[in-house]
Amino acid sequence: MSDFLALIFSPFFAYSIIRLTTPILFATLAAMVTQRAGVTNMAIEGIMIFAALFGVIGSAIFQNAWIGLIFAIALGVIISLLLSYFTITLKADMYLSCIAMNIFASGGTVFILFTMTGDKSVSSSLASKVLPIIHIPLIQNIPVLGEIISGHNILTYVSFLMVIVVHILLFKLPLGLQMRAVGENPDAASSVGISVNKTRFIALIICGVLAGLGGAYMSMGYMSMFTRDMVAGRGFFGLAASNVGGQSPVGGMFAALLFGIFDSIANNMQRFNVSANLVQAIPYVATLVFLGISSYKKMLDQKSKGK
Repeated sequence: MSDFLALIFSPFFAYSIIRLTTPILFATLAAMVTQRAGVTNMAIEGIMIFAALFGVIGSAIFQNAWIGLIFAIALGVIISLLLSYFTITLKADMYLSCIAMNIFASGGTVFILFTMTGDKSVSSSLASKVLPIIHIPLIQNIPVLGEIISGHNILTYVSFLMVIVVHILLFKLPLGLQMRAVGENPDAASSVGISVNKTRFIALIICGVLAGLGGAYMSMGYMSMFTRDMVAGRGFFGLAASNVGGQSPVGGMFAALLFGIFDSIANNMQRFNVSANLVQAIPYVATLVFLGISSYKKMLDQKSKGK
């Protein structure tokens, strides 16, 4: 027990929280943008899986990590456009379309990987590149603080920067006002000349960019290769964190950090004599608990408004 507590209060543990929060934070912001526009995009998981694979493929083909990142973002946008076409233009059921997209991503990435490399689970045969680690001048030399904040993958810093960008988008720009109007009352928004479909298309494209960044981090930052289903539910964690954070970028960031803490605990507990099944279940149990708390809070708020 003392060894576990020593680990929890070490700079290494805090460093791992930030590292594990990164893909969840990208997924949280991606979910938040679409939710504000009145769309619950459950396909973020699938988008991240596709982006993770194509980031590796792009960087391996061109031997350049930045081109790989462009590939990942492009795939995120393409998948989002396909989803938009089916759900907004063809009026397909959003939830069923997202479920289909997630299943397609899980099997489709394996098929693509097998076609290219002959391997069904790992892209180790592809000479892919990794995005750079950033050591922050001055801060990296500060004891403890430097160990926690400095030395992360560049996308980790981008993810926290995106919190500010999404906040400005949603609450300071006309597009954000239109998204929130469409999400709150699409009929009222349409009556004042806002195109509901166009706004939702744009929201899903932005979601694709953010989810693409999260997928790229998984295979070009968190790991240096693609593995089957490597996103491991982080897209769903992002949806949960968005709800727990009240669909606010800052609140979502803290909720994502909370999920990152439980993910880090689960990872670090593997070095102790704890059942692997129990350890792997910790982040998912935490998701259910936080969603339950969030739903209960919303129910109380609705009752208070009803009075």
